[in-house]
Amino acid sequence: MSKNPLTLIMETNKFNGMNYNEWLRSLRIVLDFENQSYILDKSLPTALPEGSSPEEHVTFENWHEDNRKVRSIILASMTMTSKSNMIG
Repeated sequence: MSKNPLTLIMETNKFNGMNYNEWLRSLRIVLDFENQSYILDKSLPTALPEGSSPEEHVTFENWHEDNRKVRSIILASMTMTSKSNMIG
């Protein structure tokens, strides 16, 4: 993630199991700033069809890179208890 001053929002409003709506609003603000909010709204592309263009390959790789970053932001913005409950 870039040096986004909005990430402070996620530090001060960590998901604790009781504040989902506020946490999601904050998450969307940060992801909108990073141009990554599409990750929450679109399905993960599983594979490229044979004969995909170079542009499609770049889009596919970028989607997976953004997905990895968003997962990290989400996990970093959760309390330890919430992470433990989600991960198991």
